[in-house]
Amino acid sequence: MPKRRSKAPILIVLHQEHSTPGRVGRLLAERGYPLDIRRPRFGDPLPETLAEHAGSVIFGGPMSANDPDDFIRQEIDWIAVPLKENKPYLGLCLGAQMMAKHLGAGVWAHPEGRAEIGYYPLLPTQAGEALSRDWGVPWPSHVYHWHREGFDCPSGAETLATGDDFPTQAIRVGEKAFGLQFHPEVTHAMLCRWTVVAEERLCMPGAQDRIRQLEGRYQHDPHVSRWLDRFLDHWLDEKR
Repeated sequence: MPKRRSKAPILIVLHQEHSTPGRVGRLLAERGYPLDIRRPRFGDPLPETLAEHAGSVIFGGPMSANDPDDFIRQEIDWIAVPLKENKPYLGLCLGAQMMAKHLGAGVWAHPEGRAEIGYYPLLPTQAGEALSRDWGVPWPSHVYHWHREGFDCPSGAETLATGDDFPTQAIRVGEKAFGLQFHPEVTHAMLCRWTVVAEERLCMPGAQDRIRQLEGRYQHDPHVSRWLDRFLDHWLDEKR
């Protein structure tokens, strides 16, 4: 039998010492993609090209895309690589804000100090609806958030989904670069950990308490899981 060709790795960019790629990492590994995990905050370099990678994902973190730290600027500038090479890029929360900032859009705190922490409604645009028909799965009605900053849709990008306090929830740049303000990668264990380790954030205006978040997960996560599975297939051009 012919030897099965191994797949190129996915570059995974994380921002804390003990962060994991969660459900996104698991689904990519199940598809046979090795995970090349890098933490620029702790000195890991980013590749000059993605010629040896199948795609890249920049995850979230408690820092801001507006922070002056060198690693923040390094990651924002580096996003030019997947965009120029037309390689699959996925930015989740901070990673989406970084792509927006790279393209000249604003990243901002809510004027009333509100946060989205918990499950909130998601409303696809016409462009988002067209993509969902192509993907074969509708957008989730509610998705999980953990942020207090939002971003504007940059020039040349299209908005795929909107929300209430933070209107820009999903964008696409070209055919292969996506930014999601929400966290489809979050597992049950991650939700439990975040709501304990960062419990003080639950007191922010707009944030949901831990019980409401757990209830939201039981109600909405099955759809989020199905949506993410199909999204990754199309993001990596593995439609089946």
